[in-house]
Amino acid sequence: MENTSPARHPAPTPQGARGLVLVVDDDPTVAEVVVGYLHRAGYAVEQAGDGPAALTRFAAHRPDLVVLDLMLPAMDGFEVCRRMREHGPVPVIMLTARGDEEDRILGLETGADDYVTKPFSPRELVLRVDSVLRRARAALPADGAGPLSGGGLSLDPTARQACRDGRGLALTLREFDLLAFLLRHPGKAFGREELMREVWGWDFGDLSTVTVHIRRLRGKVETDPARPRLIRTVWGVGYRLDLEGEGPGTPADADRAGAGDRRDGADPAAAVPVVPPAGGRSR
Repeated sequence: MENTSPARHPAPTPQGARGLVLVVDDDPTVAEVVVGYLHRAGYAVEQAGDGPAALTRFAAHRPDLVVLDLMLPAMDGFEVCRRMREHGPVPVIMLTARGDEEDRILGLETGADDYVTKPFSPRELVLRVDSVLRRARAALPADGAGPLSGGGLSLDPTARQACRDGRGLALTLREFDLLAFLLRHPGKAFGREELMREVWGWDFGDLSTVTVHIRRLRGKVETDPARPRLIRTVWGVGYRLDLEGEGPGTPADADRAGAGDRRDGADPAAAVPVVPPAGGRSR
């Protein structure tokens, strides 16, 4: 939908700060811990305790990134994220105690770039903020900025536009980067650890994040996402982009048995080192 609201200009980031982060959480203890760690990491921080206040702060200051709690009073994080995304592609990290896969998928669908489950390590959250901002600020991909195409797909990394058979694709930041990476390496299988390192820039983290993004991406580029012909599961290895698209599609539920991926059905938080916020509570 075209945005017809008056243009707003972001407030200048304080001199010396690495960026402006909006932290939205109605738990004062969690917010205090997150804000403290971000300040020590060199970020300027704005705070909000509910959805309406978050949208007001967002409109006034246009932060570089938003750390957004899912379980907010009056308006949940999904709706806040949707409304923010109507004004432009701001990077969003969702922060929540709800780790169900459906919540992760919905969060990613509404435009979130990452998903951190409580209880969490504040140091890891700062690393996630660093990583998401680094990717968002990369105007040109490091390994080539020319147009990419194949298998009916076409991507323009500079304009951040993607199409399938001439039809525009609404991709999130991570979905775009993941598809661009696969298009640069057609026919090559990558494990989830490799994709996390190359696309997310992380050397550790919840590998189910990669699985969720693969599923979301298949839902947007495949004719039949249940039997993908482009983004294939390679048993015992990971995923491969097959531009030829020949042969029967691999059932998507093979992800759980293939890709060296026995943990897809496990608790996603189990793959991430977690440390409860000091004196805080998880919800």
